[in-house]
Amino acid sequence: MVDGAPLMLFNSLGRSVAEFVPTQPGRVGMYSCGPTVYDYQHIGNMRAYVFADTLKRALIWNGFDVDHIINITDVGHLVADADAGDDKVEIAALRERKTVWELTEYYTEIYLKHIASLNVIMPRRFTKATDFVQQMIAFNEELEASGYTYEIPGLGLYFDTSKMPDYGELSGLDRDGLVEGASVEKVEGRRSATDFCLWRTFSDNVPRLMSWDTKWGTGAPGWHIECSVMSMSMLGDHFDIHTGGVDHRTLHHINEIAQAEALLRSRGDNVRWVPWWLHNEFLIMRDGKMSKSTGSFVTLDDVVAEGIHPIAYRWFLLAAHYRSQIEFSMQKIAESGVALRRIIDRFARAGVVIDDSPISLDAFVAGGPIVAGGRDWAGELVAAAANDLATPELVALTADFSKAVDQVAPDDATRLLSALQWLLGIPFATLTAHDLEMTSAQTVDADALDAMASERDLARSAKDWDRADAIRAQMELAGAEVRDTPTGTVWSPR
Repeated sequence: MVDGAPLMLFNSLGRSVAEFVPTQPGRVGMYSCGPTVYDYQHIGNMRAYVFADTLKRALIWNGFDVDHIINITDVGHLVADADAGDDKVEIAALRERKTVWELTEYYTEIYLKHIASLNVIMPRRFTKATDFVQQMIAFNEELEASGYTYEIPGLGLYFDTSKMPDYGELSGLDRDGLVEGASVEKVEGRRSATDFCLWRTFSDNVPRLMSWDTKWGTGAPGWHIECSVMSMSMLGDHFDIHTGGVDHRTLHHINEIAQAEALLRSRGDNVRWVPWWLHNEFLIMRDGKMSKSTGSFVTLDDVVAEGIHPIAYRWFLLAAHYRSQIEFSMQKIAESGVALRRIIDRFARAGVVIDDSPISLDAFVAGGPIVAGGRDWAGELVAAAANDLATPELVALTADFSKAVDQVAPDDATRLLSALQWLLGIPFATLTAHDLEMTSAQTVDADALDAMASERDLARSAKDWDRADAIRAQMELAGAEVRDTPTGTVWSPR
């Protein structure tokens, strides 16, 4: 018998792992901070959506009906995440000689294409900020009437963080720490460095591409107000989970919480706005995190141009825990593709038939244990799936099982691989080894491959199987077809 296990998640609010329990039995409301569509999303951005997708798959696996929303920021996000200055979308539209609507539609479509290629399950709805401006204005008016704001003439409406004694709790910092880490921009009339803009008033007579008339003057919404309004409009005053990149934990998300809970408290509602906050770590370059603002970024199209399948990038991400930083390396992503191709080839040669429909924990457990080679494969899968999205364990289990698949009954192999397919989002049912072959032109270096083959034989003689597998991956990446023979490693050009 295989026992089920409760889903344990790390909550950034409190920095602890606990059993996830939704506020409404059987239903989960989930909001993910989405892209600002003024440029291509780099592959570091893509990590947030693969992470949110992995979380959603785990929730569905546990029998929850997930109502998921992702926003599209097409107005309001300023350069350097500032409260005043130029909107990223407007700058890009002028640079590319497009209307803001043409620009945001163009980059939104590319974003959607990229997340689809990563096998991300689409949310119930993508909400565009420009569709909710009137709701943002009404939200700000209610905050103002409740005494949580102040106006700086000519600049706009600001949130007074001193009115929220627990401001910044999510960050784990005290108020001095928040002030130290707050925006360094100087805003005349702002009472505290942590106060933030709810509505930006345009008073410089510079023509704007997007503006709305309000009691505070003609202007545009602040960045933070957008997510609170869109999430509450779509999911209700309270929902279960909010996700985003770890950088949002000390700025954007603490401001979201402050304005949302201020509004709710003014209505006599003192229940925590969102009880669960989950954040993914950065994909980093050697000299820091990947960033569009510094020009140090790589897109998914760049990965594909190297002959690497997008799913290889997903596999690369899943091999690390979502709360761990990953150093970007095109070589490592390519090697991930080689490793995944080898796994898929093993399953294909074993003739495993894979069901491409969702599978639940209850249905999986009902099938009983899958024991072979001294391991309970089903038990290991259930434990890893419950352990704060332990995708590295599931990736390793998949690789190990591909080598032992011929030791289990075909129905059990199908059940296990169908579960792994669902939890990891790797389409084993449709992806072939051929799909993952490198497609860019390669020049085979025979001397280097001969040397690697000899080194691999030494590793195999020493029973260093991990090293032997790593060398094999390098050889395949270099354009070789590798075979094991009684006399050692043999390769041929692919």
